Amino acid sequence: AALLSALTAFLNDMGSTNAVLLGVLLGAMMCFDLGGPVNKAAYTFGVGLLSTETYMPMAAIMAAGMVPAIGMGLATFLRRSRFAQAEREAGKASFVLGLCFISEGAIPFAAKDPLRVIPVSMVGGAVTGALSMWFGIKLMAPHGGLFVLLIPNAVNLALLYLLAIAAGSVITGVGYALLKRGEAGVTPSSMAPAAASSEPVEASRQAS
Repeated sequence: AALLSALTAFLNDMGSTNAVLLGVLLGAMMCFDLGGPVNKAAYTFGVGLLSTETYMPMAAIMAAGMVPAIGMGLATFLRRSRFAQAEREAGKASFVLGLCFISEGAIPFAAKDPLRVIPVSMVGGAVTGALSMWFGIKLMAPHGGLFVLLIPNAVNLALLYLLAIAAGSVITGVGYALLKRGEAGVTPSSMAPAAASSEPVEASRQAS
C-alpha cells in the first residue's frame, strides 16, 4: 500500500509537462509486473484523472496494458518452432486476454522467462504509451480493452488508438520471437517431414 501511494504521488507530481514522456513511463509501468503494484499504481493514477476530465493518460494506460499479452500471442504464432505445444496454446489464450485488457495473460511466459519477456514487453508498452499521448488520444472508459471501441465516443481517435496498440504489440511479439530460445525436445516444423519420411526406411531395414 505504501509503494502504491508513493508511485501514485510521483505520477501526480509529474503532471502533464511532458505528455510523451509520461506516456513512456505509464506504458512501461503497465508492463513491468503484469497486474502487480507498479501496474496498479499506473492504473490507479489514470482512473483518478478521469474524475478531473483528464482522459489522455487513461488511453495510454489501457493501450499499453494490452501489449504484453497480445505480444506473447504474436510471438508464439511467428516462431512456432521455438515454443512447446502447451506454450502455443497459452499464446492463443494470451492474445484474446490481451484484447480484453487483461495483461495477466502474459504471466505464464513472464514466469518462465522473465529476463526476456518483461524487458521486451516494457519496450513495447512504452512505445504504445508514447504514441497514444503523442496522438492526443482520449479514453473515457477505465476498462474494456478493444471493446470500448463499440461504445460511442468512448475513444476520440479510434484508428490511431489501434495503430498505437498494434505498434507496441508487434515490437513485443517480434522482439520476443527473436529472443526466445527453443525448448528442449521441440522439433522445428521444417524437420518434421524429414523425420516422418525416415520411418518407412527404418521399417524396411528391420524387415530385411
